[in-house]
Amino acid sequence: MPGTHQVRTEITPGAVHLPRWLGPDQQRRLVEACRGWASGPVPMRHTRLPRGGVMSVQTVCVGWHWQPYRYTRTADDVNGERVAPLPGWLAELGRRALADAYRDPAAGDGYAPDTALVNFYDGQARMGMHQDKDERSGAPVVSLSIGDTCVFRFGNPVGRGKPYTDIELGSGDLFVFGGPARFAYHGVPRVRPGTGDPATGLAAGRLNITLRATGLG
Repeated sequence: MPGTHQVRTEITPGAVHLPRWLGPDQQRRLVEACRGWASGPVPMRHTRLPRGGVMSVQTVCVGWHWQPYRYTRTADDVNGERVAPLPGWLAELGRRALADAYRDPAAGDGYAPDTALVNFYDGQARMGMHQDKDERSGAPVVSLSIGDTCVFRFGNPVGRGKPYTDIELGSGDLFVFGGPARFAYHGVPRVRPGTGDPATGLAAGRLNITLRATGLG
């Protein structure tokens, strides 16, 4: 079950940060699950971008496979295999996240995430400002962090520049963005190595799990 969180912060309308939402046991369970997904059927890897660049984070997907900039059932850019299914317990966790973030027991009703992107950041990894816009659904994105703290930059839906807000996301933190904030640009300019707790099962680095509804059926 999610742990006891600290003060809820609404960054912009629809974008909510709940520190330490996940308790230690839930974090360990997610780390174990991510290790299983990372080993296949489609392994965790550095995604190659269309212009030849390579992302510094390592990624594995469940439910649907994401490649720049679309979703497919099979990982044709990796090994042609179908990714692991998204487990029901993870979708249920997403529904509870929405209920807590929006302080509304009904906020998760009808939320049916069908994919999760798992990104692993080592101490040098970064994520540039981008929109999550490859989905056909405007349902909220649920983001869970485990391990090292990062600086999470949450911006606006118009462009990559200011205004934006820098937030420290620590282990167990929940961040939800939906409604008017759903298509805001966001990124991770830095990770703070050595700030995680090895008791989570993650000795170093940061795991970020984002649940999304693709709208692809």
